[in-house]
Order: sequence, then structure tokens, then C-alpha cells
Amino acid sequence: MARAIRTGVITFGLVTVPVGLYTATADHTVHCHQLRRGTSDRIRNKRVNQRTGDAADTSDIVWGYELDEGQYVVVEPDELDGTAPGHSQTIDITDFVDLDRIEPV
Repeated sequence: MARAIRTGVITFGLVTVPVGLYTATADHTVHCHQLRRGTSDRIRNKRVNQRTGDAADTSDIVWGYELDEGQYVVVEPDELDGTAPGHSQTIDITDFVDLDRIEPV
């Protein structure tokens, strides 16, 4: 079953309708999993600290741009949100299209 690439709600006064955004094309590529030879057990990739070898929680991971070897500029998620001015988490619906003007494909 297709998964929504974005979910949200549309609110009309006191009525809230859940919505999902799906891609208009289907992915026809072959997807494989990594398995251990002989047992067919799935192999998972872990995020680990390169220096200590400890597992890293996803909440502890940030993006960083390497200036020199071992010297990084760290970028927090809220800073990334500010890099695209004019974008928001809100989509304003201004008009509706008559159903007979939409191709069924």
C-alpha cells in the first residue's frame, strides 16, 4: 500500500478533515534487503559514534559542514527551517476546481 509523503488536516470552521499527500507516480524499481548468508536474517544499519563506537540516538544527530579536517560548522534543525524563507507548514486553499475539469487519470 502506498505511504503518504506528507499528512495533515484541513479545517473548515469546526470541521477538521485528515488528508494525505501521495506521489502521482509509482515506483517500479526492485528493492532488496541485506541478509546474513545461511540464516536469511535481516541486517540493519546502526548510527554509531565514529570515535567511541556507541550507538547514537536520532535526537542527538545534527548536520555539520566540514571547514577543515575535523572542524565543523554545526547546523541545528531550527536553523535549517530558516534557510527557506517564504515556506511554512501551512497550505492555504484559495479556490476549488469543478470535478468535471479534472482528468480521471
